[in-house]
Amino acid sequence: MTIPHIPARFDHVGSFLRPAYLLEAREQKAKGQINAEQLRAIEDKAITEIVKFQEDVGLKSITDGEFRRTYFHIDFLEQMGGVKTDIPVTIERPDGTQELAPPVIRVVDKVRHVKDIQLADFNYLISQIANGSTPKVTIPSPTMLHFRGGRAGISKEAYPELDPSFYDDVAQAYGDELRSLAAAGCTYVQMDDTNLAYLCDDKMREAARARGDDPNELPHRYAAFINKVVAKKPAGVAEALLSEMNIDAYFLEYDDDRSGDFRPLRYLAKDKLVVLGLVTTKFGAMESKDNLKRRIDEAAKYAPLSQLALSPQCGFSSTVHGNNIAVDDQRNKLRLVVETAREVWGDA
Repeated sequence: MTIPHIPARFDHVGSFLRPAYLLEAREQKAKGQINAEQLRAIEDKAITEIVKFQEDVGLKSITDGEFRRTYFHIDFLEQMGGVKTDIPVTIERPDGTQELAPPVIRVVDKVRHVKDIQLADFNYLISQIANGSTPKVTIPSPTMLHFRGGRAGISKEAYPELDPSFYDDVAQAYGDELRSLAAAGCTYVQMDDTNLAYLCDDKMREAARARGDDPNELPHRYAAFINKVVAKKPAGVAEALLSEMNIDAYFLEYDDDRSGDFRPLRYLAKDKLVVLGLVTTKFGAMESKDNLKRRIDEAAKYAPLSQLALSPQCGFSSTVHGNNIAVDDQRNKLRLVVETAREVWGDA
């Protein structure tokens, strides 16, 4: 059975739990006790270990665990010219609980690619892969530069009108980044987009309206926006993100009732692949193979089995803090994905 676009019928979203010694090193760097070079050497060690971890559980696409990042999106976007980001802050609720306020991402000047952002990280990653697996680079969706602040978050001096200059500039900056990666041998880039899912939430839709955006129009605008980026990709590079666009594969979350059912898969184009995120990374409780197979069968009622694959629903550590899950659970869930996929699709 031919696999379109990804290395195997099993995959993962990219981030992994950070080891304690790496978290400690980050604290030391923040306090000025070690410098950037010393921190990077410790990151190198942790990445070498997480690469072996992925190879040992049988994964065919390998990331650096996002171990050099604090947040899955901010660390990348703040290295774009013209972009200013503020680290999220913890706010206290009236009931005494805490909530992490979303980051503020602002466009303060013309967006441009001022340096190769992921190149050095990719070169180290590929140097550590021993078994011929495919290195994967994860980057945030360009929609992050619009959704958080809307028109008010984008300089009117730099962009009196957003369309087309803002979208074209961002697409060019992303295209420059993709070309630098492709020149180094990168063939697998995943763009992570949470904003399109947010637009299913009533509170987020109302917030978009308050910013002057139409939440019913935004998905169409963002589809065109991401298509501008995809159009810049060099030949041989594949992207995956959470939406229906001119891309090769979609990683979709299906780990709870909130995610909805599989009926939208009937719209899947014949040359696309959906990676079903059926295994949760939020909790340690293990799914059963029988239940996973039943859900794959349900999905196959709406899209051909040959166009489906399996993964966890998200990364295990979208921020440096990590999910409330043990390292052993992380390993066991990944092995469950690999074993279930092989039983459903064969040794692919």
